[in-house]
Amino acid sequence: MADDATDPAPSDASGRPAWPRVKLHVVSGKGGTGKTTVAAALALALASRGKQVLLCEVEGRQGIAQLFDVPPLPYEERLVARGPDDGGDVYALAVDAESSMLEYLNLYYRLGNRTGRALDRFGVIDFATTIAPGLRDVLLTGKVYEAVERNSRNKNARVYDAVVLDAPPTGRISQFLNVNGEFGDLARVGAVRGQTERVMGLIKSRRTAVHLVTVLEDMPVQETADGIEELRSHGIPVGGVVVNLTRPKELEAEERDAVLAGQVTAEQVGADLRSVGVDADEALVAGLLHDARDHAERRELEDRQRERVASLGVPAYELPRLADGMDLGCLYELAADLREQGMA
Repeated sequence: MADDATDPAPSDASGRPAWPRVKLHVVSGKGGTGKTTVAAALALALASRGKQVLLCEVEGRQGIAQLFDVPPLPYEERLVARGPDDGGDVYALAVDAESSMLEYLNLYYRLGNRTGRALDRFGVIDFATTIAPGLRDVLLTGKVYEAVERNSRNKNARVYDAVVLDAPPTGRISQFLNVNGEFGDLARVGAVRGQTERVMGLIKSRRTAVHLVTVLEDMPVQETADGIEELRSHGIPVGGVVVNLTRPKELEAEERDAVLAGQVTAEQVGADLRSVGVDADEALVAGLLHDARDHAERRELEDRQRERVASLGVPAYELPRLADGMDLGCLYELAADLREQGMA
């Protein structure tokens, strides 16, 4: 029986949300919101104080390898980074259904590597995962489950303090996570039934949190709201919402409102510029006013979306848009932001 999976998580002494029992962090989000970047930053943030973290991807895009500037990941756990502040390690794994199925057959049916390779060579595995698309997701989540549930009794496997899953987009996340339950209903007895029940027990427990990534635009925020509702309808625990790619607030709220109301005139701007020794011609003043209005309008739209995110009833975190692109150093910056906000 799964633990009670109500959300959001309890707060720590500082009042910030805490995830004391969570071992599996699932990161999803609408395409283009930067969910892979957020998953990588969260893995780095969790890899502190000597913690060992596994970062998994299941979509075959090799996004993790690109972010950490390492060769494409095989079906094998590879060290990709050290945690901040003399912390632990971040390992990464690209999970594919075919390799997972070979491992599954060997584990539960003792077919052995030679038989598994023969099945793969004749296309049996690819055929099986093609005619039953849900089977692919069962195999992918099964591998993640195995990584979460390892313990020190298994001397040949690395034990992790946390596992971060870069999961499919929000529109598919509920189906992806709940597919084990659907397969379990089809298999009344046997290894498949037992395995799917164990996976769903983890996914619906307090040891799992599904974090959704969004940006401050109408469609991504709406998809996030819909995703939270759907996850809850399946009894899957929702973690937090990460608002990614936020812009700096160049204007305070009162200044923004004044610009939008037309209360800031060219004469005022010109006078302010001349007071600090800037030669303010008409073109410069007009350009500054145009940029200020454009920024104020954007801020107004974003603040409306912030209010919508705040109304979702889950912890929210923000990560800035980095002007110089994304590299490993930037990932450490984002990881520090998540730690400071209490997500890790």
